[in-house]
Amino acid sequence: MIALIDPGSTHLYICMNLVFNKTFPVESTEFVIKVLNPLGKSVLIDKVCKNCPLMFQNICFPSDLMLLPFDEFDIILGMDWLTLHDAVVNCKRKIIDLRCLDGEIVRIESNDLNGLPTVISVLKAQSYVKKGYESYFAYVIDLKVSEKKVESMPVVCEFSDNCRDCLFIREVEFGIDLLPGMTPISVAPYRMAPTELKELKSQLQELTDRGFARPSFSPWGASVLLVKKKDGTMRMCIDYRQLNKLRVKDSDIPKTAFRTRYGHYEFLVMPFGLTNAPAIFMDLMNRIFRPYLDRFVVVFIDDILIYSRGETKHAEHLRIVFQTLREKKLYSKFSKCEFWLHEVSFLGRIVSAFRIQVDPSKISVILDWKPLRNVSKVIVFWDLWVIIEGFSMVATPLTRLLQKDVKYEWSDKCQKSFDQLKALLTEALVLIQSESGKEFVIYSDASLNGLGCEGKVIAYASRQLKPYEKNYPTHDFELAAIVFALKIWHHYLFGEKCHMFSDHKSLKYLMTQKDLNL
Repeated sequence: MIALIDPGSTHLYICMNLVFNKTFPVESTEFVIKVLNPLGKSVLIDKVCKNCPLMFQNICFPSDLMLLPFDEFDIILGMDWLTLHDAVVNCKRKIIDLRCLDGEIVRIESNDLNGLPTVISVLKAQSYVKKGYESYFAYVIDLKVSEKKVESMPVVCEFSDNCRDCLFIREVEFGIDLLPGMTPISVAPYRMAPTELKELKSQLQELTDRGFARPSFSPWGASVLLVKKKDGTMRMCIDYRQLNKLRVKDSDIPKTAFRTRYGHYEFLVMPFGLTNAPAIFMDLMNRIFRPYLDRFVVVFIDDILIYSRGETKHAEHLRIVFQTLREKKLYSKFSKCEFWLHEVSFLGRIVSAFRIQVDPSKISVILDWKPLRNVSKVIVFWDLWVIIEGFSMVATPLTRLLQKDVKYEWSDKCQKSFDQLKALLTEALVLIQSESGKEFVIYSDASLNGLGCEGKVIAYASRQLKPYEKNYPTHDFELAAIVFALKIWHHYLFGEKCHMFSDHKSLKYLMTQKDLNL
């Protein structure tokens, strides 16, 4: 293991991934601890490894290690631990003296006595560049990373036949209903570069060979374009993003036709992008996995998330899912699947057993968001309120854009609010998973701008006050915040023991009130 001696750190930390991989026993902290990392970002910590044995020179130093998401080191030895063991560090000789619990001094010496490589500061480097010194930028990649194979995956290797390319009749067939009087729509193919044409020809051949498409004589015809995917390959799009293997009714096949430089084709399977295609496919997936939904499976269109409490259970759940897919003759593409993960990117979030947070890969996209030019864009942005504390208070200028009979005008106040929300989103606090059977605590608060709820944090909730609510007396005003919290989190709280905290003392006498405005 690699340990960093960091006198600037107040506590002792261990790499979160290391804990998961080694299956160390983990406990919850009494309070959530806010840690500021060297980049100035806040990280919330609520897990600790108690009495973890750190071995130096075959001598054990039992320590409480808090879990922190970092990858550069395995352990960070902070000031509290260094002080506890009277650490003396000799940087020149690379020697550390530590005092054991019994008072004995342990000396740790480095085997590498060579000096550090020459290092200069960023400011000095910039100075040298301005003076005309030659400088080089090195981009280092690991060439030894091996490609994942089905055979190397536990359980998955038992279902290596789960990638067949044949079609089957399904219990759900996809139909395309048109308005009366609709005439066929046919659009000329887009122009493409030679490299795109080569790729298009290859994909058309693959679709026909696998039985997903066939040459068409339909009067219908949509245009085709190629879009680059994350892995650098190209996806053929016909006003949709991906293809799936749900059968299309024979009578509706001509309506899926599309035109290319190399001919006219039509789909024998359901192409996404048509208005009701996702809903039809979602219905099929829900039917197939109905016995397992919310037990250990979550399905969103063609994404299947399998979650378990331990590796043994996970192997069992994985077999059930693969067997279900095999029985229903649905097949997965191995290159697009990930298995045996301790955390997963799902719907723009990083989800693990201990936390839910914004996917870091989405942060740069968030920062590059342009001003919201219409009401629809504002509504989409509104879906993020659950992970931002005090969302409605900050978003007041944007809220006004959603009001009826109000002209949509993007003002400086809207831009300021938008920029502030983007910043809050990139620094959003880590959320935790709710767990049935445990007591819930709600902290409610009300102000003249809105209603809010705070907690250790499963979710945030806030909204703007309605005009008539601004006339409430104080006790009704604070009560409104509680009612709002109970309504919006009903799906968490129903049937569970719940504690409600408010900063307004008069609510203690709520049950003696004769009349309430709510």
